[in-house]
Amino acid sequence: MTRRSYFRAMAVARVMAVAVFGSAASPVDGAVPMTDLQVLVLTPGGRPLDRASVIVTFVQGRAPLKLYKKELQHWELKTNQQGIAKLPSIPQGRIKIQIIASNYQTFGDFFQVEEAEKTLTIQLKDPQQQYSAHGDNDPTKPTEAK
Repeated sequence: MTRRSYFRAMAVARVMAVAVFGSAASPVDGAVPMTDLQVLVLTPGGRPLDRASVIVTFVQGRAPLKLYKKELQHWELKTNQQGIAKLPSIPQGRIKIQIIASNYQTFGDFFQVEEAEKTLTIQLKDPQQQYSAHGDNDPTKPTEAK
């Protein structure tokens, strides 16, 4: 058996094993559990923020029928006037959410989503002052008393 035919045989065996054993381990109807997700974006004062960019990336999960290749799903939306961004049904698991809005700090964090419906409320912060390691406003240097 040549090396090429060996790898072909192993690939066919792997696909067959996934087809046989993967279907027995999946739910009855073969569907992945999904969730309806809403992201509510608020200002530091607690008011809804419209037109904020919401980026959601599904970071957990592998596709058994694609030889366990990572499932990469990505959504980019904007909030409405009530500060809500509604996503279509997404797979349950670990997601990364990034929120970008002008005149506010950029937000980014990971969340575990395991419910059928979930609303995440995120309150943005005001921008901080910029500082330089070479200037007078370096936060690591002790301040001198005058």
